[in-house]
Amino acid sequence: MARPRLSSLLFVFFHLHLLLISATSEEKFDHHPKKHVHFFIFGDSFLDAGNNNYINTTTLDQANFWPYGETYFKFPTGRFSDGRLVVDFIAEYANLPLIPPFLQPGIDEYRFGVNFASGGAGALVETFQGDVIDLKTQLSYYKKVENWLRDKLGNNEARMTISKAVHLFSIGSNDYMSPFLTNSTVLRSYSNSRYVGMVIGNLTAVLKEVYKLGGRKFAFINLPALGCLPAMRIIKPQNNGRCLEETSLLATLHNKALSKLLFGLEKQLKGFKYSIFDFKTSLQQRMKHPSKYGFKQGKAACCGTGKFRGVYSCGGKRLVKEFELCRNPNEYLFWDSFHLTEMAYKQLADQMWGGHGNSPAVGPYNLKQLFKN
Repeated sequence: MARPRLSSLLFVFFHLHLLLISATSEEKFDHHPKKHVHFFIFGDSFLDAGNNNYINTTTLDQANFWPYGETYFKFPTGRFSDGRLVVDFIAEYANLPLIPPFLQPGIDEYRFGVNFASGGAGALVETFQGDVIDLKTQLSYYKKVENWLRDKLGNNEARMTISKAVHLFSIGSNDYMSPFLTNSTVLRSYSNSRYVGMVIGNLTAVLKEVYKLGGRKFAFINLPALGCLPAMRIIKPQNNGRCLEETSLLATLHNKALSKLLFGLEKQLKGFKYSIFDFKTSLQQRMKHPSKYGFKQGKAACCGTGKFRGVYSCGGKRLVKEFELCRNPNEYLFWDSFHLTEMAYKQLADQMWGGHGNSPAVGPYNLKQLFKN
């Protein structure tokens, strides 16, 4: 009986620690003017600040154990990195506290925004179904927050708050990687273009719903060359560590369709403004020329095992228990087999925030402009 009791104590300590982080973060902002821009976050593990801590899932879709969080927080928060994520830096630049996960116990007010993202989530309900919070469910959570704002502020002020808020999306990676990670036959049933169309179609429906509720400012992160992530490089041993081109092709098709969608929505929906960050190019540059960006390693992960440390074993809580951990995550682009280090996320956040609208990295607006506009 000792083990369950110890587990319960750790669980309580974990939640108290997270609440302390949230409280400390918000305390710094209590003296600030009430007029600020809310930040709403949708997506997958690239942006998940800990929602998956509170759902019935597997450790494949969780990061609430050591060594996750080891550098900045000194404690695993559920973020899939050694420290902070892109959204944590963006919140700081926007003069906001850390934006809490929607499912975190004790979060019953949404004064600065909220994070709905879930590790493993996709735009398709079928992607890792039952283990993650898919995009449609994230939208249902957003509607609950919108109701709360209307109750708290009244209809007019709530709609004004939502219209000024920035809505950030990072979604699609899991829709395209999951068939290769689970030996699914779904890609035999659809052409690549049809499958991408399904993902984009679901995203479009969610964007239009948010717009209908008053959302006007949207930000997007496009998909990297997914086949070049450490975990994807080792799926086919006969490739000898080369990128898995089938997956990267789907990501390329997605990015083209996403750009076309956003260009169309800007013309179709009055007041619709957006920023799209070229994650694909930014990551490729760092993989090819790591030293130019302050990294020693651009292809292998800091934490994991096997070639490129591509086996998703970081922390020893998943299917494979063995893992190696590098001494200095700041020297690595990749933290684990799929995700980046805090240092990499900060570089990306800097580009997203201050990149010029006419640069290939971000446009037509950057996030600084969306938050100020």
